[in-house]
Amino acid sequence: MGWKEAAEPVLTRMPSVQRPEGHVPFKRKLLWTGGVLVLYFFLTSVPIWGLSGGEQDLFGQFRAILAGSSFSVLHLGIGPIVTASIVLQLLGGANLLGLDTNDPRDQVLYQGLQKLLVVFMIVLTGLPMVLSGFLPADPGLAQSLGVPLGGVQALIFLQIFVGGVLILFMDEVISKWGVGSGIGLFIVAGVSESLVSGIIGPRQGLLFNWYGMIVGDTAMNIDNVLGSEGQIIALVTTLAIFVIVVYAESVRIEIPLSHARVKGARGRFPVKLIYASVLPMILVRALQANLQFLGRILVSQAGATVAGGRTVIQVFGVNMPWLGAYSTTTQGPSEPVGGLFYYLAPIRQPTDWMWWLASGPSQEVWQVIARVTTDLTFMIIGGAIFAIFWVETADMGPRSTAQQIQNSGMQIPGFRQNVGVIEKVMERYIPHVTVIGGALVGLLAVMANMLGTVGDVSGTGLLLAVSITYKLYEEIAEEQLMEMHPMMRQMFGD
Repeated sequence: MGWKEAAEPVLTRMPSVQRPEGHVPFKRKLLWTGGVLVLYFFLTSVPIWGLSGGEQDLFGQFRAILAGSSFSVLHLGIGPIVTASIVLQLLGGANLLGLDTNDPRDQVLYQGLQKLLVVFMIVLTGLPMVLSGFLPADPGLAQSLGVPLGGVQALIFLQIFVGGVLILFMDEVISKWGVGSGIGLFIVAGVSESLVSGIIGPRQGLLFNWYGMIVGDTAMNIDNVLGSEGQIIALVTTLAIFVIVVYAESVRIEIPLSHARVKGARGRFPVKLIYASVLPMILVRALQANLQFLGRILVSQAGATVAGGRTVIQVFGVNMPWLGAYSTTTQGPSEPVGGLFYYLAPIRQPTDWMWWLASGPSQEVWQVIARVTTDLTFMIIGGAIFAIFWVETADMGPRSTAQQIQNSGMQIPGFRQNVGVIEKVMERYIPHVTVIGGALVGLLAVMANMLGTVGDVSGTGLLLAVSITYKLYEEIAEEQLMEMHPMMRQMFGD
């Protein structure tokens, strides 16, 4: 008996959102999408009950791409979903699962396995946060309830566990009944909220700071205008990301198509420059987030303070500063300042690498350059690799695309109507564009982080938000076209 036969009774019984029977009208899709977004914003404003204060958000620097909200019931955000997707893509890319996503039975097993893995990741991520003191329980509450401190810790974990499961099913509701994907919409929602606050916020907003400099409350010098007060560089970077992403989304190679039976029926299959979209970037950044999460857990459980006030990781009682050295605050180890985990940490803002500034990094110049180089290499190569995995698992590869064109009754003019022939034509473009697009997105993400953005939105988060919004616009336009011309829906399949 193979693993599929052994796991089938469990995986096929995993709870799931029922698929709609037939076509869902566009207005109903919008209602479902809007309803889930309202629920999402409501849950992000519900704080975790039972915290004592002094909590730390391990994923704070990655919050823009992991969605959710710090210290709310959605504290984990989409992190467990993304981590589960990374594991499945790696296993699928190595062909260790033996699942054919074109087979309905294997599709059910794949979806069940993904949900089971997400639940496992919720436990694997949330439990160490509670037990390691990053989400500390309130001793006073435990005493007033007459329960041990472990009881309050269990209550805290239960809240974030329920939040992780809710966001999983909210994503599934939007994917099946709404417009776009839940993961994408949650990222856009979080980034948009931070962006609006960064522009019109009452204290640190861009317009508020400009007003302060105009009336003389803040000195109008070059550092303030370009830096954290005026944020001119951040504003230019934000606008540039918008323009570059929209332009890159419009760059494409169009392969001509014609209908095999209907004369005059022609079309084009677009192979975009960012063919795999920017969603693989979530996987790359999530991998970095998990690495940093591992480092924080290690130093919190086995760390020793050395000269200079740094806390270094210990293994079997031996100090290993080469593995990770962290700055120490009143709440414990904070950011990596040396060792392997420092070089693996992403560049988040200009002060992380502009060593010539007074507020710049304290490390040596060669260490800063090594960190920037590592981040660039990690994002460019990782973006290309995960783009390849994404294309294959999302049925966007040459073989799957050729089969879809064949099933629609279309063919490439001048070539025989054969799946193998169409696949060979697609192989000329799709693999190369996938790698180039994935690497380009990785480069853009790092450059945006290095220059900074308005509202402290990470460059990766802004990049994702713009691209997801653009694709959402295209999907809405397609849905409206299908509503106006039902025959097109029948041609391309319900």
